Amino acid sequence: MAEGELKLLGLWASPFVMRVRMVLEQKGLNYEHLEQDLSNKSELLLKHNPIYKKVPVLIHGDRSICESLVILQYIDENWSKTGPPLLPSTPYERGITRFWAVYIDDKLQASLRGILMAATEVAMTEKIADTHAALETLEGAFKNYSAGKDFFGGDSIGYLDIILGSFTVWIRVLEKISGAKLLDEAKVPLLVQWEKRILTVDYVNKVLPSVERLEEYGRALRATI
Repeated sequence: MAEGELKLLGLWASPFVMRVRMVLEQKGLNYEHLEQDLSNKSELLLKHNPIYKKVPVLIHGDRSICESLVILQYIDENWSKTGPPLLPSTPYERGITRFWAVYIDDKLQASLRGILMAATEVAMTEKIADTHAALETLEGAFKNYSAGKDFFGGDSIGYLDIILGSFTVWIRVLEKISGAKLLDEAKVPLLVQWEKRILTVDYVNKVLPSVERLEEYGRALRATI
């Protein structure tokens, strides 16, 4: 079922929304991005995600798909003949890919958010260390998973590239806010080179906000601590 109007309920600064937009752009799909105010949740959001009441939500015709990892897989399967596949072809490789996707959204996301919202220097230092540990683990995963190629997905951008790619600008913003080097070439040289490659991709650049804009947003969030 590829037919039906596409609407995306999102928040421009959310990496979870950015990744969905990347895949929609990669597939060349027309969609309407409806920006949401999460401090005053819309009736549309509450209707289409009544359980978690959060973004992103993809509305496809009369159907709603929630949670970014689920949405990415839905798009990949529903428009499987459009563009390169996001997920590998074998069940084992798909399972490994999903494992690392959850790791990124669990370990890395939590440590990055911890830096952003740290109320003390001690908490900031702890979350910086957690971020370094998560990125070093992902460095090893990239070395094993990419088999010497440019991306986690091999020669072309895949599921993990999109997921980790959605955090790239936030990582650079949090380096500015914390004063710490997070993507350090001395510690994660493969990921530093991977970041340079993924940021040359047109549809990635089209979606990702500037560091300056996101830094302003991030500092405003920190001011509420």
